[in-house]
Amino acid sequence: MRLFVAINLPPEVRQDLWEAAEPLRSGGYPIRWVGPEGIHLTLKFLGEVGAEREPEITAAIDGATQGTRRFMLPIGGFGAFPSAGHPRVVWAGCEGVPPLELLQHRLEQEMERVGFAIEGRPFHPHLTLGRVKRHARPGELRDFGAVLEPLTYANEVEVRSVDLMQSNLSREGATYTVRHAAELEP
Repeated sequence: MRLFVAINLPPEVRQDLWEAAEPLRSGGYPIRWVGPEGIHLTLKFLGEVGAEREPEITAAIDGATQGTRRFMLPIGGFGAFPSAGHPRVVWAGCEGVPPLELLQHRLEQEMERVGFAIEGRPFHPHLTLGRVKRHARPGELRDFGAVLEPLTYANEVEVRSVDLMQSNLSREGATYTVRHAAELEP
């Protein structure tokens, strides 16, 4: 199973983000777009994991979230990694509020205890909206930054759970299934 740990957004927020990014999708860029149902905030990517490890992973998630209260997560703005001039990943931003940073840090610690290496790069919370296709030529993305820059979006969502997700890859893109939801305290 291909697994990761994420915060899922309410369907109406996913749809709003999808609609706000329409100018990018209609630009004909060589980007594989994530459908609204697939927009989420990844906290930890686990990769290919045997089904027998699922109980210890869910226990680690439960341990990381124990005592964590629900919190508000500001969402706003659009961008690209590494830059709008040379995009590889298109994203909507999430503010790294203290409860999110603490939760992600605790999750890293708990996952390390069950054998998953701590991520080597800093945590930059974001919602992936699309990935530039491998065969894309730089000229095909020439005006991408100019279309991206004026786009706006601002919202705030209550984080109610942390979910263990399974990713199934296909030619049509990834589909995601919630394997376990660790509910946060009200």
